[in-house]
Amino acid sequence: MDIGFGAPVSGAWATPRNLTEFARRAERLGYRSLWTFQRLLAPASAPLAPVYRSVLDPMVSLGYLASATSAIRLGVAVVNHPFASPLLTAKQAATVDVLSGWLPEEFTGSGADMARRGARAEEYVAALRALWTTDRGYDGSFFQIPPGRQDPRPVQRPGPPILLGGMSGAAMERAGRIGDGWVTSSGADLSKIAEWAKVVQNAATAAGRGPARIICRGVVRPGRPSVSKQTGQRLRLSGSYEQIREDVSWLDSCGVTEVFYDLNFDPQVGDPDADEGKAVLRASEVLEALAPDARL
Repeated sequence: MDIGFGAPVSGAWATPRNLTEFARRAERLGYRSLWTFQRLLAPASAPLAPVYRSVLDPMVSLGYLASATSAIRLGVAVVNHPFASPLLTAKQAATVDVLSGWLPEEFTGSGADMARRGARAEEYVAALRALWTTDRGYDGSFFQIPPGRQDPRPVQRPGPPILLGGMSGAAMERAGRIGDGWVTSSGADLSKIAEWAKVVQNAATAAGRGPARIICRGVVRPGRPSVSKQTGQRLRLSGSYEQIREDVSWLDSCGVTEVFYDLNFDPQVGDPDADEGKAVLRASEVLEALAPDARL
C-alpha cells in the first residue's frame, strides 16, 4: 500500500517554511504523495471545526510543494468542482485533481446549484478530459467552452488522474464509473470501508474500466485511543503507533490502495489558535514514526 502525508495547509503549522520542510522530509522518508484540500469560506452560520477556519489555497500550495520536491506525487482531496470553471481547473491542474463539494453556503457564494451537483460533476470530468486531450472545446448542459488549445499540455497523459470524493452510494458509483478513483472524507466511519471499496470497484468493472484507486484520508489520532460514541469501540487510526500501523495493514486487506496521514485535522496542529511550535513538533513526531521506511 502507498503511504502519503497531508501537507501543512490548515491552521497553526500552515506556513511557507513548514510547507517546504515537511514536503522535503516526507519525500526523504519514503512517503509516496502529499495532499492539500480546499475550503473557500468558513460561514458564520455553519459551526465548522477549527481545521476549516484558515486554509491555504490547494492549487497554489501544490505549486509551492512542486518547487520543493522532485519525485513525490501531489494531490488535492478535494477540489470543490462547482466553485471554478473546468477551463480554470484544467489550466491549474498540472497534478491530481479531486472533485467534490458539500457546504451549502459555499455553493451559494460560488453561484452553483447544489441540487444538481452529481450531474454537474460528471460533465465537469468530461470537460477536463476534453481540454487536456483535444482542441475542440466542450459543449454540454452546464459548460460551454469554445474550441481552442491549452498549452502546455499536462505531463501525465492523457491527463492527471481524476479522483472523486463523496460519501453517498451515488458518489462512490460515479467515482468508479467515470473517475480514476475515490477518496474518503475526513469523518468517514472506516469500519465500512471494505463495503464502500466494493461499490467503487464494481462500478469500474461494469463500465469496462480498470481497478480504481481507493484512497483513505487518514485522520490519525496518536496517543490515547479514541472511542466511537456509537459503538464504544476504538476508532481506527487512533492509539499507539503500533495500533495505527496495524490499522493501515487492515485497510490494505479491505481494498484500500493508499492512505495519507492528515494532521491538519488534529486540533493540536490544524487549529489556527494552536501554538505553532508545539504543532510542528507533534506533526514531526508523527511524520517520523509512521514513515513508510520505518516499517522496514
